[in-house]
Amino acid sequence: MQKGTHSSYHLRAGTPVFLCSKDDPHDNSIFFYSKSDRVYRHSFGSLHGVLGKEKEKKVLLGNYQQFLSQFQKTSKIQALNYLVLGEAKNPAPPNPPGVPPGCGRRRGGAGLSRAERSAPPPPAAMAAAPPASARRGPPLPAAEPLLFLATLSLGLQGPLATQYLWDRLGAERGYSGPNASSSAGCGNGSTEEEPLRQEVEALVSHWNLYINLGGFFVGLFSVTLFGPWSDSVGRRLALILPAVGMAVQAAIYLLVMYLQLHVAYFLLGRLLSGLMGDYNLILASCFAYVADTSDKRTRTFRVAILEACLGIAGMLASIGGGQWRKAQGYINPFWLVLTASLAAALYAAFCLQESVKQQKPAKLFTLSHYKAVYRLYTAPENLSSRRKLALYSLAFFLLVTVHFGTKDLLVLYELGSPLCWAADLIGYGSAASYLAYLSSLGGLRLLQLCLEDTWVAEIGLISNISGLVVISLATTTPLMFTGYGILFLSMVATPVIRAKLSKLVSETEQGALFASIACVEGLCSLVATGVFNSLYPASLHFMRGFPFLFGAIILLIPAAIIGWIEIWDSNHDYNHFSDASLSPADG
Repeated sequence: MQKGTHSSYHLRAGTPVFLCSKDDPHDNSIFFYSKSDRVYRHSFGSLHGVLGKEKEKKVLLGNYQQFLSQFQKTSKIQALNYLVLGEAKNPAPPNPPGVPPGCGRRRGGAGLSRAERSAPPPPAAMAAAPPASARRGPPLPAAEPLLFLATLSLGLQGPLATQYLWDRLGAERGYSGPNASSSAGCGNGSTEEEPLRQEVEALVSHWNLYINLGGFFVGLFSVTLFGPWSDSVGRRLALILPAVGMAVQAAIYLLVMYLQLHVAYFLLGRLLSGLMGDYNLILASCFAYVADTSDKRTRTFRVAILEACLGIAGMLASIGGGQWRKAQGYINPFWLVLTASLAAALYAAFCLQESVKQQKPAKLFTLSHYKAVYRLYTAPENLSSRRKLALYSLAFFLLVTVHFGTKDLLVLYELGSPLCWAADLIGYGSAASYLAYLSSLGGLRLLQLCLEDTWVAEIGLISNISGLVVISLATTTPLMFTGYGILFLSMVATPVIRAKLSKLVSETEQGALFASIACVEGLCSLVATGVFNSLYPASLHFMRGFPFLFGAIILLIPAAIIGWIEIWDSNHDYNHFSDASLSPADG
């Protein structure tokens, strides 16, 4: 049995050779080597779609040596690390006897007789391809609880800090009217207090901008430093440090509230958290951890589970944080923020096991980590993968920007005429928007049973576009909730794109990749705030829902990018093998 280089493996003419993915035992194909020195692919298996999906026909792939040469040069196949397991005695059936367990078997063992399904595998084949569990060892503890705790902390901290700034700055200027969160419908404001309210609103907006910009720019350098560093030294440190940083930030916020310190200390807390990676590094390291501990077949769903944790934690923080603040003020909820951050750090330190297989010491403060992120998009050795990396990143940027931008405007849109929602309806709408994470997780799992990930993402984008169009035209409460209902698959596309990006880089580049994605998400938040918050007041005189319609139009671009990559990739890889043929097929 040969692995890696197959040129020394000789076949008897007229017999098929079976190839099975080392990483994915369900991904396989049979190739027939004819007496005329030709290699054909039987209509079984698809090698992740690389060799096409023609049914009930043979495809000429050239002579044997050309086939092996092209096989090794194609990066998408080479990355799967295929093994030549052996020759089948009977060239007719698509599943030859003697295939190792798990290889060549679709769901339910389709294509195998009962005797073949129960037959023990040959010893040589067992040695060539050990079971996946034996190769990977026992499953590692999940990163989902850590991400849930960190997201809960962040989800509580953001709105509470904004409301505290409003109350504190308003009290300093003698404003005692309702704050931005105490919405009770249309027409409840006092015209005499309107100028003062606008002044307080501007001050809160400016301080939020300073805090967010400071955290983003400091985090931009720390995340791209710690992310590639974790590819060498391991993920645990890259998870502990930002969780501790978030705890330090929460502790400083508590000191400001207890001692009535100047609100500028909020900026100091955010900068210290940013120096240690902030929430973006936790996000990047959790996704890299999942990429380390999952195979390519299950990675999309594992990433979707992580994103569902974002939705669940956000929903709990959104519903519970506001009610808790009304009942007990700001200090007690911020103690939960501190506790959740410390719990995340302790979980990373004592519960998580290291997921990086080959750890090695590496310097932290070196430009090589930044160069690793830069090389992801510029390395010339695999131009096709880097091009797809850039295109998927662009699609991700546009998708997340629209998601952040429209989410920020939903409350303002629901407060104004003609909807004029009160606080209870706004709470229900917020819960409905977070439920999209869970419904998208279930929808992804079901759609993956019959569709490729690309087309699952396209369905999710259709759901997102349709829901935004309905919301942009909503003038009644039932129509608004109809828009929320149509968005039930709107969060499907992001885990698919994350998983596709992860599959384009090697195991030693996962930290650098997800660090760059985390920075893209931070940039998305800034761009979304600037673009959509400026577009909303500018469009009030002709269409209040125009920003949502604008977002739906923008989402057509990532839909086109994802579809085009899938179609171009399939045609290109199929032609890549077809070009190696010497003459027309001769059965």
